[in-house]
Amino acid sequence: MVHESKPSSDSGRYAARGVSASKSEVHAAVDRLDRGLYPSAFCKIVADNLTGNPDHCVVTHSDGSGTKALLAYLWWKETGDASVFRGIAQDSIIMNIDDLLCVGVTKGVILSSTINRNAKAIPGAILAELINGTEDVLAMLRAQGFGITSGGGETADVGDLTPTLTVDSTATAILARKDVVDAANVGPGLAIVGIASGGTCSYEKGENSGIGSNGLTSARHELLSKYYAEKYPETYDKATPAELAYCGPHRLQDPLPGSALTVGQALLSPTRTYAPYALRLLQALGPQRVKGLVHCSGGGQTKCRRFGTNVHFIKDNLFPTPPIFAEIAKVSGTDAKEMHQVYNMGHRLEVFLAPADVPVALQIAASLGLAAQVIGRTEASAQPDDSNHVTVIKDGQALAYA
Repeated sequence: MVHESKPSSDSGRYAARGVSASKSEVHAAVDRLDRGLYPSAFCKIVADNLTGNPDHCVVTHSDGSGTKALLAYLWWKETGDASVFRGIAQDSIIMNIDDLLCVGVTKGVILSSTINRNAKAIPGAILAELINGTEDVLAMLRAQGFGITSGGGETADVGDLTPTLTVDSTATAILARKDVVDAANVGPGLAIVGIASGGTCSYEKGENSGIGSNGLTSARHELLSKYYAEKYPETYDKATPAELAYCGPHRLQDPLPGSALTVGQALLSPTRTYAPYALRLLQALGPQRVKGLVHCSGGGQTKCRRFGTNVHFIKDNLFPTPPIFAEIAKVSGTDAKEMHQVYNMGHRLEVFLAPADVPVALQIAASLGLAAQVIGRTEASAQPDDSNHVTVIKDGQALAYA
């Protein structure tokens, strides 16, 4: 029997820590602005004013590692191992690259990185790891066929702004308009293929927990103990309610239940890129048959709601919940409704395509060692105003997001 959970917005433990899963205030501010050449695309796309070619367009995206950098800081302070920041460089890059993938960008990308640090807390050894880590990630992407070049960046010493550091990036590319994947094409009658966020695949060095770089503010506080608040007060906002600051049972070196990873290794798993998968998928099917690609970052399993028209996204065959998310839910008591809105819960890329094209999508994933499956489908909206909405059905519970 399926029990229905009613809609909610940014309520609960995530919002209490000053973070928004839906970014409703951001969207309220920007949704009235010019939305570019493809208003319903995953990224904003504008005319190519760089070369003036009317057949091309320009895509620019900015993102970063978020508060995951604080986890690397804790790891370094506890172990002395600065190499952990190489994973943070990857987080920052991939949170941009994988958004660009969703509109069809697979080559010609220029990346700029920005590191803001408190020089008293973050020494040159960490900067070296971040810079060298960036070059390593770019080399890996190129080896997989994704065209990307470093455009340099900025390292700013801003101790008045941050007690530790932030790691951000901007990626820009020129794209032929004929190659654009426009999520406006998402509508009823499509299959949704999910590509796993965790496990092992052919182009990663080890097991990935699947955490990515979203929800780390809550993940860090829910899993880690008061020890970190007391020893490293520079790593959290003092306005956070005391009962929500580092309120978990674990240290970084504790084993993560149900996993071969420690809690720290799971939290710091570098964000998996889907570039090897997406570029092969687009080569095989072309941008017209790939109706939409959605990177389930901010908003988790509700991210898709912003794309397409008159769509009811039904997700009734999700992956088993990875151990990292199961442990967060267990120790925090966070309900399934909020978990699926904050975290990816097992897959961070969704492919929307005709059912007949599903075998191709699954075969390409298998060739890369990526777990993939049909996680749901799209139907016509059941809302009175035909607006998009999402229903996640898992463990006998229906989670509705309108």
